[in-house]
Amino acid sequence: MEAELTALAASGATAFVGLMVTEAWTQARGRVARFLARGEDVDVIDAELEESREELTAARAAADDDAIADVEEEWRIRLRRALRANPEAADELRTLLDELSPLGAAGPAVSVTNSISGGTQNGPVFQGQTFSALTFNSGRGADAPEQRPGTA
Repeated sequence: MEAELTALAASGATAFVGLMVTEAWTQARGRVARFLARGEDVDVIDAELEESREELTAARAAADDDAIADVEEEWRIRLRRALRANPEAADELRTLLDELSPLGAAGPAVSVTNSISGGTQNGPVFQGQTFSALTFNSGRGADAPEQRPGTA
């Protein structure tokens, strides 16, 4: 049982640290903090998680693999201690990890095929679900005359 809890703690730390550098962390952080608090002040744990996220972000920017590993190791140890103190929390952690995993959130894989029809496309075509901060350049020179719809 000890080896299983150690492996679960390692999986949890890897998942939590991986989430810390994604947009999903804002939704996951509160749930992770509540799980880790276990009788402690949730706000204290939340602050510790945020501090780790800042350390991790700085370490990634500096390409400091040792610092990244240190953050993960810190949370692995904390999770292992929490699971040793309360082995019943293992099922709760497994459920939390399943819910936070990209596969669990996305559900089964779906194959999508898109096609473009209806004539010549004179610009970029994007197909997808979510786009942000896109910039389109027309390729027109600064001194080219502006064309109005319906004119050539």
